[in-house]
Amino acid sequence: MRLGTLDWSPALDHVDLLATPVVARLRDAVEQGGEHAQAAHAVLATPIDPDLADTAAMTEAYELPLEISGNCVLVAGSRAGEERVAACVVRATTRADVNTTVRKRLDVRKASFLPMETAVADSGMAYGGITPIGLPARYRVMVDASLVDAEHVIIGSGTRGSKLVLPGSALVLLTDAEVVEGLGR
Repeated sequence: MRLGTLDWSPALDHVDLLATPVVARLRDAVEQGGEHAQAAHAVLATPIDPDLADTAAMTEAYELPLEISGNCVLVAGSRAGEERVAACVVRATTRADVNTTVRKRLDVRKASFLPMETAVADSGMAYGGITPIGLPARYRVMVDASLVDAEHVIIGSGTRGSKLVLPGSALVLLTDAEVVEGLGR
C-alpha cells in the first residue's frame, strides 16, 4: 500500500523494523486467532529516517496527513502508594487531556507524563517511537474515540526507524484499549 510517499507492507513480514514487545504482541494476536489475528494482519510497517520520527517532521517529509497520525503519551499518577500508568493515544492534531480526563480515569489526584527513562525501561521501546502495541500489561491503554472508526492511524513501531499504520478498530483490539470520548482536545 502507498500512503504519502511511503510504501507500507505487512508488519509481520518486517519484524526487523519493530521493537521486540511489538513483535511479541502481534504474534500473540495471531495465535489468539479470530478478530485478533485479523487485526494483527492489518498492521502495516514502513521504514523512515529516525531523525524524522517526530510526528510533525514525519508528516511533512513523507507527505502524510497530520490528522491520521496518532500520538501515544504515557501518563502516571499514584493513589495510596500504587502507581497507575496509562498510555493515551490521541490524534496528532490534539493533545491528551491529562489534567482532567486522564487524571479522573486513573483516579489519581495528579497525573503527569511518565519520565523518559522510566518509559523506555518499562516499555522496551525507543523514546519517540513508543507505541501502545506491546506495552506492559499493567499499563492501561486509552484511545480517543475519534480514532476508532478511522481507516488509517499512523503510530510508532517501538523504534524511531519505522512507523505502523492500521485501522482504528485494530488499534483498539490489539491494545485492549478503553475508548474514551474527549481524550484528545
